[in-house]
Amino acid sequence: MSSVRWSIIVGSDTDRVLRSYLTRKGGSKADMSRFVDEAVQARLVELTVRSIKKRNRKYSQKKILSAIDGALKVA
Repeated sequence: MSSVRWSIIVGSDTDRVLRSYLTRKGGSKADMSRFVDEAVQARLVELTVRSIKKRNRKYSQKKILSAIDGALKVA
């Protein structure tokens, strides 16, 4: 996977708490990038799940489970 460089601005409290956390864990400067990357990925998953749940509210659980069962039989 290739990497790109971001310039981001965070609050000073967030910076202090994150650096303190990483220091306690024996982390390096590269760990901050990994932490941000993982946090962004987790947030994107959370937003995607929220969107899918909102979209599927109009369907009953029985109908959703039936569609899943049907899809699994095909696969």
